[in-house]
Amino acid sequence: MAYLILSTAIFIGGIFIVTWLHNQYHLDIIVQPTSPPADALLISVCVPARNEERNIRACVESILAQDYSNFELIVLDDRSTDRTSDILRQLSAQDDRLRSIQGSDLPAGWAGKPHALFQASAAARGEWLCFVDADTFLSPNTLSACYAKAMETKADMFTIMTFQILGSFWEKVVMPIVMTALSVGFSPRKVNNPNTRDAIANGQFILIRRSVYDAIGGHESVKDQIVEDKAISEQVKWNGYRLIIANGNSMARTRMYTSLPEMWEGWTKNIYLGLSDRPSLMLLGAFGAFLALVAALILPIWPLLGLFWYLQGGGLLALSVIAESLILWGIVIYARARVSVGMGLSLWYALTLPLGAAMFAAMMFSSTWKVLSGKGVSWKGRMYTPKSSGG
Repeated sequence: MAYLILSTAIFIGGIFIVTWLHNQYHLDIIVQPTSPPADALLISVCVPARNEERNIRACVESILAQDYSNFELIVLDDRSTDRTSDILRQLSAQDDRLRSIQGSDLPAGWAGKPHALFQASAAARGEWLCFVDADTFLSPNTLSACYAKAMETKADMFTIMTFQILGSFWEKVVMPIVMTALSVGFSPRKVNNPNTRDAIANGQFILIRRSVYDAIGGHESVKDQIVEDKAISEQVKWNGYRLIIANGNSMARTRMYTSLPEMWEGWTKNIYLGLSDRPSLMLLGAFGAFLALVAALILPIWPLLGLFWYLQGGGLLALSVIAESLILWGIVIYARARVSVGMGLSLWYALTLPLGAAMFAAMMFSSTWKVLSGKGVSWKGRMYTPKSSGG
């Protein structure tokens, strides 16, 4: 009877947790294709590029293909040591809307990306600034559609969640878990509510009024933050400006990482720097890692334990445990299948939950340990520590 009581407690708690986790991601504002605006104010698109030879051509070409009639493109080559500079020179010679700027050495107290965007924005002439990551590829209608939606929502800063391109096995296993975890930490409805302090932005695509950008001090105000998109969104919202986050899956596509080592380095860095100065989030993250680890360990063996008990003479009680485990498994797989479909994956990837949850838990525990021990993280050849996140 004790086994059945424990199983039932896990069953009820599991249903509650699964339902709650998968009902946090409400992107009610959806960006749809629209005609280019008649009042096309100048938009300065700024792209930071550090060793982006793999992505920079496709990124730049997608921006130059926009149907928006009035924009300039500034790419800040952030001391690249690969072929990024050569590719940018070729593209600049083909289209004079592209200006490639060589970045200066990183000053003390600055993180790499804020400094790159600070330099790009200093050269920009537009009434709106649009920050696009080099691993993000726009649809031809993106600037027009996002500008129109920003006007409609009266946004001072407008950001979209982009469609994530997942190519390798590990991307498809881990990224859906990570995206679910992010939705729990930052509810879009709370972000879009001007009466809350919740603020986050997706640095892969941000559109911001130049007057607002200057009023908050631009990237200089967040110069030591490597997670600069979240930091600058806080500056915008906490100073009384309108922040909007929207669903832009049909507007832009992003390939963040292409391998497990890249993904481990990138997400461990993001989690580490996001938790290093937020003890409450660190506790929430540790709890999330614990849940992920429990899911990774308990879900696969729960029905097997029930079966073992039944074979040892557990009778109806053991069958009840097996039934509870399989019902919860069904609920979990259904929820994960919906996530998989939403991210353009095969339904079969819902079955990789234990593996993905275990990997996510490992990243969370690694990041939490680095925060507590004071160790730094490496990103694109630069070291970041709690005391000097500017690297």
